Amino acid sequence: MRWNNGRGIVIQERDQHLLHELATFRVVDREQAKVIAGFGSTTRVNTRLLVLTRSGFLKRFFLGTTAGGAKALYSLSQKGAQLVGVPLRGPQRRGDMALVGDRFVKHQLAVNDMYCSLKVGAVKRGITLNRWMGFQKSVAPQVELIPDAYFETESAAGKLAAFLELDLGTESLRVLREKARRYLQYAISDDFRNEFDHDRFRVLVVAHSERRMRSIREMVASVTEKLFWFASLEAIKQHGLLAPLWLRPKSDERIALIPELQ
Repeated sequence: MRWNNGRGIVIQERDQHLLHELATFRVVDREQAKVIAGFGSTTRVNTRLLVLTRSGFLKRFFLGTTAGGAKALYSLSQKGAQLVGVPLRGPQRRGDMALVGDRFVKHQLAVNDMYCSLKVGAVKRGITLNRWMGFQKSVAPQVELIPDAYFETESAAGKLAAFLELDLGTESLRVLREKARRYLQYAISDDFRNEFDHDRFRVLVVAHSERRMRSIREMVASVTEKLFWFASLEAIKQHGLLAPLWLRPKSDERIALIPELQ
């Protein structure tokens, strides 16, 4: 596709893929864009992000880093959303502004990191990632439940369907306990099977620290021993989402999501 906005720019298939995926991932940094769109080099992704931003298909923001610098982030513009026919989602801010204390952005970036870890790990291990989706509303009319993400994988061990809940310490254990109950309610209904064509699902809870993870795990264990798997964000960043680092509600054995990776 060729788009003329005063100077010729060829919108490549990979560019269109990134723009389309941003309706799900909302806001990404350079490394996330690299994984999501399948860029092979940092130089190439830098070049395309700059071209797409200058041409008005992306909006760019800046987020402060712990080292005192600023990291560039990217989201869809109205023009980019119209080009690929997707809803406009992401931070509705003025381009090139600094994002300070934005919980939504930090949370979404952490969710995106889980996707990138899963995708990279799946490719290395010959596992197929069939689906990844986010949610704008409840998963079913009968239950008020909006997961952070949902994914499906397929391997020699079979198919895995899982919802993701990422905790950055901003919700109380009381709120999380109610969410656990709602997942149980959803699991015993026919809504999941009807919507996703799977018989069962897991709920993967990723907390920002081991200490927080163990507090959530203890709380969930008082509600149910089923459905839930637990890990810390730091462990996933170090070893990958598919590594044998997950805990069940009442077992201290670290296991992998997929048995063949144990």
